[in-house]
Amino acid sequence: MTSPRLELAIQFACPLNPLSLEGRGAGERVKRRADHKKPMQKPTPSPARPRQALHGLPASVAESSALQNPAYAPPQGGGSELPTRADFRRWAKSALRTDVAATLRVVDAEEGLALNRDYRGKDYATNVLTFEYGPDPETGALTGDIVLCAPVVEKEAKQQRKPLAAHYAHLTVHGLLHLQGYDHETGETDAVAMEAVESFIMQALGFPDPYQ
Repeated sequence: MTSPRLELAIQFACPLNPLSLEGRGAGERVKRRADHKKPMQKPTPSPARPRQALHGLPASVAESSALQNPAYAPPQGGGSELPTRADFRRWAKSALRTDVAATLRVVDAEEGLALNRDYRGKDYATNVLTFEYGPDPETGALTGDIVLCAPVVEKEAKQQRKPLAAHYAHLTVHGLLHLQGYDHETGETDAVAMEAVESFIMQALGFPDPYQ
């Protein structure tokens, strides 16, 4: 049996230290479940803002283009710094149930708020958004974008007293599962099932159960 394939472009569009953005509309009350919400409509690229016009582009195009600002490369090390691309890819692969071609973008509070407002009508930045575009007509891989808002993720990790890497890993897994059809907003049964899968994956990665 062939293992699912992952094509993942990873882009950092936030300052090196997410703490510098805390308080700029970032974050609502932390909930028990990850605060994922689907967009109200499919995003479309904006030529006027090339570094943020990533949504809807094939992952291979986004990764090979000049859309990423090199000044926003992630730092190395631990503490409050962003995970590496290798970390994000490892976490994403752990959640694969089928072939996926996606872009994972780490943004600041300003862009996170704009996306949540424009596509969900919510005037605040949330921790993770998943944009689902359906299967690629040629490869059949599920396509989409996952947007993580760095200051919100860091604020929640501090509030929940968990390592920042663990929270990033959980939200990455959470977003990948949503892209593959899992949904905790369609009923308690679906929510429990999704949480069980998340808990299993997180513990397999060496992290604590995020729902305990």
